[in-house]
Amino acid sequence: MNVKKAELVTSAVKPEQYPDGGRPEVALAGRSNVGKSSFINKMINRKNLARTSSKPGKTQTLNFYLINDSFYFVDVPGYGFARVSKQERQKWGNMMETYFTTREVLKATVLLVDLRHPPTKDDVMMYEFLKHYEIPVIVIATKADKVPRGKHQKHAKIARETLRMADGDPLILFSAETGQGKDEAWAALLPFVAS
Repeated sequence: MNVKKAELVTSAVKPEQYPDGGRPEVALAGRSNVGKSSFINKMINRKNLARTSSKPGKTQTLNFYLINDSFYFVDVPGYGFARVSKQERQKWGNMMETYFTTREVLKATVLLVDLRHPPTKDDVMMYEFLKHYEIPVIVIATKADKVPRGKHQKHAKIARETLRMADGDPLILFSAETGQGKDEAWAALLPFVAS
């Protein structure tokens, strides 16, 4: 996929703020510090379109990135971050649930998990939520460069088993540092966004 153009179009907290125009959307979900911004930046060959932060929990809105004027990456708030009030978390939860359950142009979700560790309870809940609503899921295991190559398959197997992944769902090992998995990720995404 050759990305010529990418821009943050809007940050939304409620449906009336979502962009219209009917373009397909792919949501990006994952724990607060799993590397969603780095994933976006790597995929579109930009250093910092998506703001990376050493402070997890920065994304508090649904951020719509328009790619090549043809589809959106939608970065949703990271979950599992403790330093946010319960009320705030509840608000995010409602905002995300509304988006995931009502957005008709949402074609698939990229669920990012950290390859170094088994998926968390929150990761499992997110995966089950997406399966329940029949939203196609592509699991991206980030930070693959931090795991010795010889252990990649073992870690991938743990992720697959912990999430109890369905047979057809892809699990792609990814590194924002080295670019590993980038082509595979685009190959998995294109069927959902090609108009």
